[in-house]
Amino acid sequence: MSKKIFRSIWMVSAAVLIAALVIIMAALYDYVDSTQREQLVDETHLASRGVALDGATYLKNLDSDNYRITWIAKDGKVLYDNRADATGMENHKNRKEFKEAEAKGTGESSRYSSTLDVKQLYVAERLPDKSVLRMSIDQKPVWMVLLGISPSIIFVAVFAILISMWLASRLAWKIVEPINNLNLDEAIQHVDEEDFREVAPLIRRMTQQQEQLRKDRDEIAKSAQIRQEFTANVSHELKTPLHAISGYAELLENGIVKDEDIKPFAGKIRKESLRMAKLVEDTIGLSKLDSGAKEMKWEDVDLYTIAENAVDCLEIPAEDAGVSISLDGESCPLYGIPETLYSIVYNLCENGIKYNHPGGYVHARLENGTDHITLTVQDSGVGIPKEDQDRIFERFYRVDKSRSKEVGGTGLGLSIVKHALLIHNATIQVDSEPGKGTCFTVRFPKGNLGE
Repeated sequence: MSKKIFRSIWMVSAAVLIAALVIIMAALYDYVDSTQREQLVDETHLASRGVALDGATYLKNLDSDNYRITWIAKDGKVLYDNRADATGMENHKNRKEFKEAEAKGTGESSRYSSTLDVKQLYVAERLPDKSVLRMSIDQKPVWMVLLGISPSIIFVAVFAILISMWLASRLAWKIVEPINNLNLDEAIQHVDEEDFREVAPLIRRMTQQQEQLRKDRDEIAKSAQIRQEFTANVSHELKTPLHAISGYAELLENGIVKDEDIKPFAGKIRKESLRMAKLVEDTIGLSKLDSGAKEMKWEDVDLYTIAENAVDCLEIPAEDAGVSISLDGESCPLYGIPETLYSIVYNLCENGIKYNHPGGYVHARLENGTDHITLTVQDSGVGIPKEDQDRIFERFYRVDKSRSKEVGGTGLGLSIVKHALLIHNATIQVDSEPGKGTCFTVRFPKGNLGE
């Protein structure tokens, strides 16, 4: 980071230096040019006074290697020139500086001299006899002026570059030093300090990201623990029916079982197999819900029709348990995943049947409200103690473990309900007292939940 800051500062400094040198050189050239013009005007004026007094004698005695001096008659004929033969020179009456001097008393111009093959600056002044004295000087191009002062420019440029590099290095270090000294684990404590005012938004965002990372890490750890516990629980739950099946099969294989006991043993093997199949089925379903049900299809469905199908499928188990099951309500159009909506109604009603008494009831009701669709499942079962109500949706959690084994539950039903509700943005409320039954109230928000 310090290298990048150093490079940026140095590049800006170099750009400013170059711009400054260009401006200074332009100003310097303009100053040299204006000074040269003023000197030429003064020299021309003084020479004019001498020529007016002594004529050509003054010019011949005038020693001047820096200036070109030309004396022009009023008709434009060249009378004298210190750098060329006056007799062979063309008439100068059309020269700009001559015309201006003839009209105004003085005149100036700048042009390329065909006689000397150099660019010249001309100043002319009219004499009392109407003749014109003209003086000129070679006008140096920009590159010649710069070449003359190049040693000074180079010295200043090198000095400025070295100074700017040193200052850029110091400034970069000064900027980065507070950041290098920043306690990244507790960065928020520096947010109000003077050295960190400019990076306060960065510190706040970094702190937020650290908090999010901690939460994500905790969530990952929690998920890993849940998966580990889930695997252990599945293994434990599968072990029981597998041992039972293996034991019964071994007895049958060795011929130890009496003929009249073969059928009951086969029934027990079938029962345990069905329990294993149900456990595997619920485990697969829960895994799909854990992944967000991405492979499942969202559709426009009628929740009442789905509930009817679930209740119909539970009529025989309810009859076997001596429990009546019923459904009433109204049509409830909903956008959702049919199989998960079915599992919600089925598992809630099935729990009401399993944990009930002979002669008890399970009643489901659907109401199509303004903002929500409400599903209630009321039973007259054994009820759930207050301290267990927050945990009944955990995987393999059982309030009464002995009764759960009797009714053959997998311990995953309510966990499936919970995940299915999360996918549909729905909520569930539990109202229960031991011995007085349980009421589950589910609310589905209306709208396109799949988006």
